[in-house]
Amino acid sequence: MPLHRLPPQLHVFVRDWLSANNILLKSRDGHVLIDTGFGRHAPLTLALLGSPRGLGDQPLAWLVNTHCHSDHIGGNAAVARKYGCPIAVPEGEAPLIDRWDQRALLLSYADQTAERFRVDRALVAGATHVWGDMEWRLVAAPGHDMSALVFYNPEHGILISGDALWQHGFGLVMPPEIDPAALPATRATLETIAGLGVRVVIPGHGEPFVDVASALDRAMRRVEAFEADPMRMVRHALKALLTFTLLDRQRLSLADLPAYVDRIGIYREFNDKFFHLTPADLAAWLVADLEKAGAARRDGEFLRPA
Repeated sequence: MPLHRLPPQLHVFVRDWLSANNILLKSRDGHVLIDTGFGRHAPLTLALLGSPRGLGDQPLAWLVNTHCHSDHIGGNAAVARKYGCPIAVPEGEAPLIDRWDQRALLLSYADQTAERFRVDRALVAGATHVWGDMEWRLVAAPGHDMSALVFYNPEHGILISGDALWQHGFGLVMPPEIDPAALPATRATLETIAGLGVRVVIPGHGEPFVDVASALDRAMRRVEAFEADPMRMVRHALKALLTFTLLDRQRLSLADLPAYVDRIGIYREFNDKFFHLTPADLAAWLVADLEKAGAARRDGEFLRPA
């Protein structure tokens, strides 16, 4: 299906790498929004929803999340306040939100934030929901997030994939020493997606795409590389998290970076478990690798996103 021929009731607001894409499914029976982006970008999320292409002055029936990382749930509280809509999250994440488990949700543990919100419904893998006059199958997609769901519409072959599959990869996956189930689950999720008959993917980040086979091949090759070298997963996870923080803050003091990686839980724990470096050496390695990858650049006394 050419992208310009997506069903007219399905609207994709493509965001960036700090905010997940927002997918709006319109229907006379009630409009549904999937994912709300990062908290700092909530004003833009609300502006997009209130635009003529969005809801205008119409109500929102449901807010749904593919999974509960800060770049997908950050605007939940603001959207719920404005529209008075209930919120549905994957079944496995509902208790984490209820007790606001900042480690499991990768919030303070990874130096990320989101405004707390209330869950009204748990979404169960295997169920079918009608959103935007289209039937969506809820498919378990563990790996990047062990409770994540993807949403599949068999009629049009459309997959709303969250961070389970991007055009060039997938979201970070915890190494075996942290979660031994994560990488095998990532492989299983990609195999599940390959068996669905997907024709169009609407990813959590990036433009929708139709070359699904190539994306799956690239993703599976990344899984194989991680299987061959688990330390590659460790390095990738920390670099991805620091890049996210750079995108949020726009700059980090190079002088303060050793204290930062010693203070923030995930860097400190990964260093204790895998690297055994001084905080200064860990910070220096992260900076050098991000510069080498073209993800960051030095600007005087600061590190900035490239």
